[in-house]
Amino acid sequence: LTQVEEIRIENDDRARSLVATLNADERRRLQTALNELDQRVLSEDPVDKELSRAQSRQLFLVNSIPFIGFGFLDNFIMILAGEYIDRTLGAWLTLSTMAAAALGNTISDVAGVGLTHYVAFVVSKCGIKHPVLNSEQLESSFARIVINVGRAVGLVIGCLIGMFPLLFFGSSDADRMPKESSSKSDS
Repeated sequence: LTQVEEIRIENDDRARSLVATLNADERRRLQTALNELDQRVLSEDPVDKELSRAQSRQLFLVNSIPFIGFGFLDNFIMILAGEYIDRTLGAWLTLSTMAAAALGNTISDVAGVGLTHYVAFVVSKCGIKHPVLNSEQLESSFARIVINVGRAVGLVIGCLIGMFPLLFFGSSDADRMPKESSSKSDS
């Protein structure tokens, strides 16, 4: 979720709850930003309704970068866990490769829940900031498209990068093929 989605305020109780979590400095900064916005609205400065090219690019980046991390970790952990399960428990319990992959995916999903905070923390340290958007810009269909495409592109890139452990595992079918054909020719 983006920071803006996390602080969506739809009623007075949610507003009070949010303000209660802020320290004095954060409340002061929020009040200053609200006052500046009120002054701009009162002075009737036109508010841009469309995203600029720079805002679109920044919105795309801020949504794609975390998903690169999530996609990478998800595939990386799933492949390692699935391969380990396939070679150990799979052999012992005669699990299919697909069952081992499903268990590896379960482990990866659980790890993803625990690692979400750390991925977001690392991304925040990269200096990528959410663009300053007004509510009309953020709720526009174009912004939703940019957000979703950014997340999808980031996830695909991360998943592809996360497949690199496959370089270290041989294909069991490919390993067996030459042996089977040579044993048939020997008979």
